[in-house]
Formats: sequence, structure tokens, C-alpha cells
Amino acid sequence: MSINFMDDYADEFGPEKIVHIFEPKSKLQAIVVIDNIALGPALGGCRMAPDVTTREVFRLARAMTLKNALSGLPHGGAKSAILADSKTEHKEILVRQFAQSIKQLTDYIPGPDMGTDETCMAYIFDEIGRAAGLPKVLGGIPLDELGMTGYGLAVAADTASEMLNISLKNARVIIQGFGNVGKAAARFLVEREAKIIAVNDSKGAVYDPEGIDISALIESVKGSKRVQDSQLGENISNEKMLEIESDIFIPAARPDVFTESNQHFLKTQLVLEGANIPITHDAAKQIQERGIMIIPDVIANAGGVICAATEYQGMPETQAFERIKATIGPNTQEVLRLIQEEKLFPHDAALKMAKERLTKAMALRAHM
Repeated sequence: MSINFMDDYADEFGPEKIVHIFEPKSKLQAIVVIDNIALGPALGGCRMAPDVTTREVFRLARAMTLKNALSGLPHGGAKSAILADSKTEHKEILVRQFAQSIKQLTDYIPGPDMGTDETCMAYIFDEIGRAAGLPKVLGGIPLDELGMTGYGLAVAADTASEMLNISLKNARVIIQGFGNVGKAAARFLVEREAKIIAVNDSKGAVYDPEGIDISALIESVKGSKRVQDSQLGENISNEKMLEIESDIFIPAARPDVFTESNQHFLKTQLVLEGANIPITHDAAKQIQERGIMIIPDVIANAGGVICAATEYQGMPETQAFERIKATIGPNTQEVLRLIQEEKLFPHDAALKMAKERLTKAMALRAHM
């Protein structure tokens, strides 16, 4: 695998280590990037998908470095990927083999991510005694069941809507990606009387300008059923959904959904980045220049890692909710202040916020 991209991405913050894994017997292929450990052992999710690249894992690891710093956590940033279909019948074998392969990477604490869940973390913990996002029976805080990342997005919406004078009551919300994050964000925003007018999955979208019955939709998609099978609105294409006008848009699917080539389709007032790196930085600049505010992923979707770190420190779920609210609300306020008053682009503003803490921590580490 080529890592020539490091010439463009490596800087004073990292990466600390890039590891490519191949185990012939199980046919495991995986990538681990430990980006920065100045603040402590690196905490970051392990995703499972066949098409993840080293560049993508690095970018995700860097996002975790910034996210953990902004969240005030005693953790650096990392990310990993198992290059396989998450629905493979050999999933447990691959996850357990992956765990053994990272046993000596003691600076990395894996957590759940796209394609993995608390059961996968239980397998890893069973193998090496080191994982976050465990099942409740093992002392974990069930972050997907509780919807911690979605809760954090709702907290960001609370602060941003107040600062931008966008009423959440009857606000038109589009959620791209109706997985664990999208479902939870929808639930918490409906509690705030927002209207979820469109959602999608990889197969298609459903749209209702009067608002989709989210409880019914969540029930309908159980068992891996498609959102378009719900009959809870008009079935439209994923491409068409990107063009629908809204008040709040939440990308909660894959990276780089919006690029310079398609960002012009986005018609909204506020973007809350529910996925990791869903908008390229150049596209985000163009979006902001069109008058649309973006709350970057490293702030908006930090609820999941805050919950994982809270669990890892042995604290209860009530503490996780409190930490998410106490962290994401003020961070949203500060990033919007930097965007509005100092005219910074969203990801530059978030980097400025994280850089001071990282720089101070690195100065105290002899090996950095």
C-alpha cells in the first residue's frame, strides 16, 4: 500500500505510527494509524469495510486527535480498519484475529465504528483486555442503544440554533444515513419538535415535507430493511435528497459525501457533521462562502468518544450525558464565534481550538 500521501499530510502532530496487517491464514487485512499520543493512549474506532484506504484511516485518526483534544479527554487519536464486508460470516474470526494483531500496540484503544459494534469490542476485549464501547453486561455504556453520538448532535443543534436564530421547533431536518447515529439524532431532534423531512440509507431515500414518523421508521427498518420499504413518505433517490431544501442537514454516512464537485446541491442553513470527515475541507470553505454554517465533526459528533472515554475511566452513563452536554455545547459556541468574528473556515477554527492543548501536551512529552 502506498503511503506517499504522507508528504502532504504529515506534520508536527503526527502520525505516530502506521501499521498494515496481513494474516494469511484468516485472510485478515487491516490498517492501524496511531496519530498522536501526547494526551494519553490513543482512543479511536475500528471500522469494517472492504474499500477503506490508508489515506482515509489517517484522516480519520487525525480527526480523533482533534476531537479528543477538544473534548478534554486524556487520550490521543487513532483509527483502524478491517478490510472486509461487515456482513461476512467470518466476522468474529476476523475481529479476534485483528485483536491479536494489535496486542502489542498498547498505545491504541479500539472502539466501535462503522461496521463494528459492542459485540465486536467484546471479542477484542476478550482477546487482549483492551477496548472501549463494551456491552453493558461487561460494564460498558451502550452508546449506540443510548444514542450518545446523536445526543451530542442534538446538543450542538441546541447551541447553534440559538446563536444563528434558527428555531428547532418545526425546523426541516434532513439526515443522510439512517444508521445508529442518524436514528439517534432523529429521535433527539424530534423531542425538540423538529421535523425530519428526509432520510436515506445506501439503497435510497424517503421524503415527506410534513415530517416523517421517526418512531415508525425506526421500527420499520429493524432487521436491515431499507428505509424505502417503510412506505412512510415518497421514495426518492439519494442524489435527489441532496437537493432538497432544509434548515438543518446532518451527513451521518460515509466520508467525503460533499466535495467541490457537488457541494452546490446543498441548500440549508446549518450542517451538523454526524459522520467523520463527511465534507472535504475545500468543499466546506465553498459551503461557508454560500452562507451555510458548518459545525465540524470533531465537535458535533464527539458524543460517542466522550461516552467511550467515560466508560474506559469507569464512570456511569449519567456522567457521560453530563460530559457530552458540558463539552459539545461550549465547543459549538466557540467554533461559531471563531467563524463569525475571526472569519475562519469551520475546520480551521476547530484546529485552532485543539492546537493549543496539543502543543502544550507535546512539549511535556520527551519523545514527541
